[in-house]
Amino acid sequence: MSTNFDLSGKVALVTGANTGLGQALAVGLAQAGADIAAVGRSTPADTQKDVEALGRKFHFIKADLGDTSVVGGVVDEAVKVFGTVDILVNNAGTIMRNDALDFTEAEWDTVMNVNLKTAFFLSQAFARHVTDAGKGGSIINIASMLSFQGGIRVASYTASKSGIAGLTKLLANEWASKGINVNAIAPGYFATNNTEALRADEKRNAEILGRIPAGRWGKPDDLAGAAVFLASDAGAYVHGAVIPVDGGWLAR
Repeated sequence: MSTNFDLSGKVALVTGANTGLGQALAVGLAQAGADIAAVGRSTPADTQKDVEALGRKFHFIKADLGDTSVVGGVVDEAVKVFGTVDILVNNAGTIMRNDALDFTEAEWDTVMNVNLKTAFFLSQAFARHVTDAGKGGSIINIASMLSFQGGIRVASYTASKSGIAGLTKLLANEWASKGINVNAIAPGYFATNNTEALRADEKRNAEILGRIPAGRWGKPDDLAGAAVFLASDAGAYVHGAVIPVDGGWLAR
């Protein structure tokens, strides 16, 4: 029996696809055959180049995902350009660092709005589209190691990523019967711009590597396989899962 990881003819809507993990997710889905609608505040020129080099179509939707009023327009624009949307990847995120005693309401709201609130309402808009079209679809949320652990000095980020894990399960419970697969990927420590300072800190870098059984930082490309699996027919019976892609960090 063959297992189908082919995404040919599918359209993936990916938020925050201009660099790092989002870029790798968009390119990985394109490698499996999907056309890409990328959403964010800045034009993802490198991502577009890589996707189009694979022979796939690419469209950029400019939107500030800190504002939930844009989500309906995002899905509508993707459908207008491609005719449909089959896959949603809620990757866009932000982080604020401060001691919990000093954390401000603005720092809380900025992170929660992008990481959790917009992810929910974009998922809702996507689900309405696919159900109105009489078909199923796949939602992939990007969780975090802090969906499982507490962290320090990142109160709103930890709350948002814990919320993403719970939201993933809730939506799976409600939408599995509608043919919508809702799952999440929880990346471990990856070599991206966001972790450059950690990797440059010799002591902290050694501490992190000492905890990772695989003995290395993740590469953005390491995330793509899980996304393709969850978006494809190969993952058709996977609902409500939060899959760590962490080099064994949580197992330690």
